[in-house]
Amino acid sequence: MAEKKNSRARRPANKLWGGRFGAGPAAAMERINASIGFDQRLWPQDIAASAAHCRMLMAQKIIPAKDGRAILKGLRAVAKEIESGRFKFRAALEDIHMNVEARLTALIGDAGGRLHTARSRNDQVATDFRLWVRDAIDGIDAGLESLQAALIGRAEEHAATLMPGFTHLQTAQPVTLGHHLLAYVEMFGRDRGRLADARARLNECPLGAAALAGTSFPIDRRATAKELGFDRPMANSLDAVSDRDFALEFLAAAAIAASHLSRLAEELVIWSSERFAFIRLSDAFSTGSSIMPQKRNPDGAELVRAKTGRVMGAMAGLMVVMKGLPLAYSKDMQEDKEPVFEAADTLALCVEVMDGMVSDMTVDAQAMKAAADGAYATATDLADWLVREAGLTFRQAHGVSGRIVRLAEDKGLKLDALELAAMRKIEPKITKDVFAVLGAQRSAASRVSQGGTAPRRVRAAVTAARKRYLGGSKVGQRKR
Repeated sequence: MAEKKNSRARRPANKLWGGRFGAGPAAAMERINASIGFDQRLWPQDIAASAAHCRMLMAQKIIPAKDGRAILKGLRAVAKEIESGRFKFRAALEDIHMNVEARLTALIGDAGGRLHTARSRNDQVATDFRLWVRDAIDGIDAGLESLQAALIGRAEEHAATLMPGFTHLQTAQPVTLGHHLLAYVEMFGRDRGRLADARARLNECPLGAAALAGTSFPIDRRATAKELGFDRPMANSLDAVSDRDFALEFLAAAAIAASHLSRLAEELVIWSSERFAFIRLSDAFSTGSSIMPQKRNPDGAELVRAKTGRVMGAMAGLMVVMKGLPLAYSKDMQEDKEPVFEAADTLALCVEVMDGMVSDMTVDAQAMKAAADGAYATATDLADWLVREAGLTFRQAHGVSGRIVRLAEDKGLKLDALELAAMRKIEPKITKDVFAVLGAQRSAASRVSQGGTAPRRVRAAVTAARKRYLGGSKVGQRKR
């Protein structure tokens, strides 16, 4: 019962907003209402936006210049306290905005109370959050660019390294490892494009929307927007404070990027397994077993694969928060930050880990080539030859090739080890020239169509990818 009683204990009214109230919230209400435990990481954005707002108020002569200078000096002092770890965040002050304002007022006196003129916590948090997401996008984009550079470098190194290409995780046709890795370069390039699109759309400034209806003070919203690096002020004050579609769009782009990381992680897990042995992950990104000393576990890749769920869950969670809210601000929207913070942190970490694994992994080219030579991966080349050289329709050639594969399976031979006479019993038009297309290396080299796996196409694609995604930089090239 003691715990229940404490949860209902009343506190003094909050000095920053409690004029309407005779007493403060219950202890439990204070705990559920406070966001300072997670939104304190918005402090750089909050101070930057407050400083811009202050300078605008001074320029518009809404507050005295003397008070404005004191506010700016006080904000710099608060920033130094937070950076040094000396700042005392207080749950009773609910959020980062009121913590900063309270400390500012304590440092400079009543002048600190002028800072909140012509703004509300509603437009304040919307501004801070947009600034934070914008910074997060920039950081993740840089990480993805570095990962692309690593992939491009490894693709150049392995432009002619044969491996089996798969569909349904069954051997399909020979490809090169370089070609395979460049597929992910393209995926991550689209991820960067989605993030850039999200950044462009969010880059409008809510500051000056106040609580929901704007303000009667003669503010200059363009000045604050420009100082904070926004393209323009938001056009509608209700929209400015009440939507978080910019956060949802970021989470959607992050979730897609995480799914691409997860797919690559899954392939690294498979390729590093004893049954495949295509690659070996470095000690830096592997772990051992507490009981089986021979084990090398690809835990880095497995954790990237698993953490994708956190990013996807963040998107779903925020979508549920926002789906039924009327205009304008509702306290539900306090739940927007934690999922975005976690998703951004998780994605950035996964990108960094993937970059390390790709850069450090050792490729067993012989194991890959042996796998590419097996499982009748050149059956399609045989069918294509029958179309080109024997005049069969593709459907006829497909049937003939299938029967020849079955014959090779029955004999336990590779396609290029079958006798010509045996193949001619199935299709008399086959000549000895067919053996020129039955090797994996020739098969890969023949795929010269644009975007194909031929080594010369891969090398050209490496050059193009460097130009498109890295500005032509040689970052990612490996010393041989």
